[in-house]
Amino acid sequence: MLTPAFDLSQDPDFLTVAIRVPHARVSEFDVYFQGVDFKFYAKPYFLRLTLPGRIVENGSEKGSYDADKGIFTIQLPKETPGQHFEGLNMLTTLLAPRKSRTAKPLVEEIGASEVSEEGVEDDDDEDFDWEIEQSPYEEVSEGALHPQSHYGFGGLRSGVFQRLQDEFSDVIDIKDPDFTPAAERRQKRLAVELAKFDPDHYLADFFEDEAVEQVLQYNPWWTDTYSKMMAFMGKSQEKENHAALVSFSEEEKCQLRKFVHKSYLLDKRAQRQVYYSLIDILLAYCYETRVNEGEKNVESAWNIRKLSPTLCWFEVHKVGSSCRSLEGSPPDKGPAGVGSE
Repeated sequence: MLTPAFDLSQDPDFLTVAIRVPHARVSEFDVYFQGVDFKFYAKPYFLRLTLPGRIVENGSEKGSYDADKGIFTIQLPKETPGQHFEGLNMLTTLLAPRKSRTAKPLVEEIGASEVSEEGVEDDDDEDFDWEIEQSPYEEVSEGALHPQSHYGFGGLRSGVFQRLQDEFSDVIDIKDPDFTPAAERRQKRLAVELAKFDPDHYLADFFEDEAVEQVLQYNPWWTDTYSKMMAFMGKSQEKENHAALVSFSEEEKCQLRKFVHKSYLLDKRAQRQVYYSLIDILLAYCYETRVNEGEKNVESAWNIRKLSPTLCWFEVHKVGSSCRSLEGSPPDKGPAGVGSE
């Protein structure tokens, strides 16, 4: 089965689903919708969506087919008129199947009440050595507890670069990341940036700032979008007024459909680190967009990677150090300021 291209929009009363099926037979298709479930089948296409809000079949639903474009347009009435459905542009989440309510959690805590006291006493007497030798408590570093360092999204990866260090030497700057603790990665990055700092280059940019002024005068795409959003919010607090200000292109929607919807078991600390890393990467993207005035080139990916400690050094940010880093970063943080390789 093929997953067709689709798009969702809404008004206060209806959710509209537009499905592109250019090779389907118009006379042979099935549509099912109820609650948060929506299913569409037209050989060889199949689409199943888990919606962020509830819809209902009450006789007001409508459907049409544009033969020239090969697009089915289906209007589904909302169970609660006026409700705003969040996340209609998150195609990967919409495509994910609804989780079974009877499924057990991945990690389950077993209470002490489930184990009999007699069983505990018997096991302790037989298995535990009460005469074990003890030593005074000493603070143990995280690196000693986990000799192999973790990195990647949420710190869920390790051992990836043990056999691929030579191949990735041009992709990442850190050497031997599998055995370099997070704190040491930051120290090494700062030392390398300090060693590569070029005072002459800095002074040249400071006194001959024509290029810098041109970059600062450029308005990236998000400037107008933010202004429009603030203008709409000033007129009305309804989310419908500004929800569609940012939209994905067809190429971006195609990429979203290819993503696998995967859940990650992250504690609060790991979640915060993921958010800090995202800010890190977004700042690098903003720099790249402004410097090249919105035009991508062969060095765009290199610039973003080089500017992002998350991508280049696998740095793990902490809220205090991240704020100080953003406030105190010199204007020459970019590739030109740290030298060329």
